[in-house]
Amino acid sequence: MSEADSASAGARELPNRDEILDLLEDGIREAHRKVKEGRVYDTENEKVRIKWIRALAYSANVHRQMQNDRDLEELSERLEAIEAQQEQP
Repeated sequence: MSEADSASAGARELPNRDEILDLLEDGIREAHRKVKEGRVYDTENEKVRIKWIRALAYSANVHRQMQNDRDLEELSERLEAIEAQQEQP
């Protein structure tokens, strides 16, 4: 298998945007649950809670960025379709 074939095979294994968004949503829910329901008995547990809060914030930000990218892509496609219609006699 050539390097190009390997790269193509690897690209097919990557999740699409919707799958990534689903994974992020699952992660956000789990991080939120851990932040909300976690018990703090000592400072070490509090450090873990802070890490979950950071993971939650990061995941939520990535999710938002991906949704914005999807929205921009859809708007671009719609604009191209409108421009194509206007160019036709």
